[in-house]
Amino acid sequence: MIRLPKRWYTTAVSLAVVLSIVWLFRQLNDSTYTNISSLRFRPHYVNKLPTTQPKKFDDIQFKFGSETDLNRDTRELRRAQVKEVFQRAWSGYTQVAWLKDELRPLSGGFATTFGGWAATLVDSLDTLWMMDMQEEFEIAVEAASSINFNTSEAETINVFETTIRYLGGYLGAYDVSDGAYPILLAKAIEVAELLYQAFDTPNRMPITRWDWRYAMLDDPVHRPLQEASDAVLLAELGSLTLEFTRLSQLTGDSKYYDAVYHVMRVLERSQRKTTLPGLWPTVVNAKALTFTGGHFTISGMADSVYEYLPKEYMLLGGTVRSYKTMYERALSAMKSALFFRPMIPDPSFQGDSTPGPIATADVLLSGNALWDPRVQSIVREPQSQHLACFAGGMVALAAKVFGTEAEDIPIAQRLVNGCILSYATMPTGIMPEVSHVVPCDDARTCDFDQDKWNDGILQQQRILDEAVQDLSPEEKVKWLKEEKNLRSGYTIVDDPRYILRPEAIESVFILYRLTGDSQLMEVGWRMFEAIERNTATVYGNAAIQDVTVLPPDSPRKIDRMESFWLAETLKYFYLLYSEPELVSLDTFVL
Repeated sequence: MIRLPKRWYTTAVSLAVVLSIVWLFRQLNDSTYTNISSLRFRPHYVNKLPTTQPKKFDDIQFKFGSETDLNRDTRELRRAQVKEVFQRAWSGYTQVAWLKDELRPLSGGFATTFGGWAATLVDSLDTLWMMDMQEEFEIAVEAASSINFNTSEAETINVFETTIRYLGGYLGAYDVSDGAYPILLAKAIEVAELLYQAFDTPNRMPITRWDWRYAMLDDPVHRPLQEASDAVLLAELGSLTLEFTRLSQLTGDSKYYDAVYHVMRVLERSQRKTTLPGLWPTVVNAKALTFTGGHFTISGMADSVYEYLPKEYMLLGGTVRSYKTMYERALSAMKSALFFRPMIPDPSFQGDSTPGPIATADVLLSGNALWDPRVQSIVREPQSQHLACFAGGMVALAAKVFGTEAEDIPIAQRLVNGCILSYATMPTGIMPEVSHVVPCDDARTCDFDQDKWNDGILQQQRILDEAVQDLSPEEKVKWLKEEKNLRSGYTIVDDPRYILRPEAIESVFILYRLTGDSQLMEVGWRMFEAIERNTATVYGNAAIQDVTVLPPDSPRKIDRMESFWLAETLKYFYLLYSEPELVSLDTFVL
């Protein structure tokens, strides 16, 4: 989460503040500072931050009016309950996992997952501030200021994860507290100086799974040659823009912005040359700068590249048009190749004994697209991932930013409703990580087809227990529906876990703040109650193994609570029931 600039750094930050932060950083660890001249592969030219006066995005959020006493009381009660859940998990973390990456919510232990630098602590700082947990925030800031990023238990670090959880954590807390804690910016600089050296490659593409010890070698001439990989996940390559750009805005040092701008220029030049123009393949060759892969998605391993395009445009005040262009190209390809209407019955028809066709819900999901060299064309895959639920919020926000509300807000609403439906149809009331559904042939009109559903189940469920191998196709389908708890329209639930992900409630929150649709608050509450009911533990909340488990049984819990549970999921639930002025979308990019 970062603040949108009202004007550029040179007029926004006083010289005294800048000098104090530079002093703090040098006190922390001056040895990590990267002078460009000390790099083995220096950039030929450092692209500067734009100097054009930024556009104001002050009409993004819906203009909310007054609320009734009853609505206010209900909203505040729900917000308090969300905060209680956060406080339980935060208490568990501070008691048994303090300064560790993650809490183990079942055993009461801890896990080292992201370098051992207290990922949950740093990632949750801005949530503590928003929830007015001032005492806890002060303690957390003091602890976060002591973290040493010059050493790690891990041999390699994930540059993308380190960027979003640590660099983003410090910057988000610095921005939401309105710069009241300069130490947070100093620590952000420390993290960025480490990560900046992952870009020290011949083509200036970052090494995404990086041996951080390279940065500790004093003499760049004698450092081992490091090169970007020939197989990089798209999201890990192109999702560093927001944090690096914001740091340049706050410090006036354009080198961070230049590093990610160079990556995005490469993506921009290749966007129309892939086998699905407008989208980039999920795996790319960052060493040779080739984009020949045949798998396309906005789900896992690719998602945030697309999410960041309109957000980076906003952060740069609309001064760099290429982000708008890239988003428009990508959205066009998504509409034609990824978005699809699932053949899932409309809930209003469930249990309806009226004869005749059963209408399907008028919603959208985002699937995958595969290049088939045999037929030299794109083949669509009707897969649904929880990660892709960010798409509804992305499309809605971009529609407001780019003035395409008439065309794209309805699409955003259908995408958000698709994820809401995916929650509602599961026995636990929670959407699974990955599933496949039967797609409608026509996104405009579509009735539920029992035979098509049965055929889809048999095609997806290729591996059957020996006990049912000799059954007839009809008997196999019946057995599979019962054994796998398949809901109408679903052909397989590939990964039935829920790992406390934020994407669905994130889009519900964004759509609510953009449209003012109060029904989304009711939907969000049903989601919250289902998640808390199925994941709560003594120490916090735990991922669950299978969202298709039928009541009264409870799904088995997994001893894992990723930092995004406190840093994102509960933050969005809390903001949904907060006053609209708290973290306004006119002021912040989340």
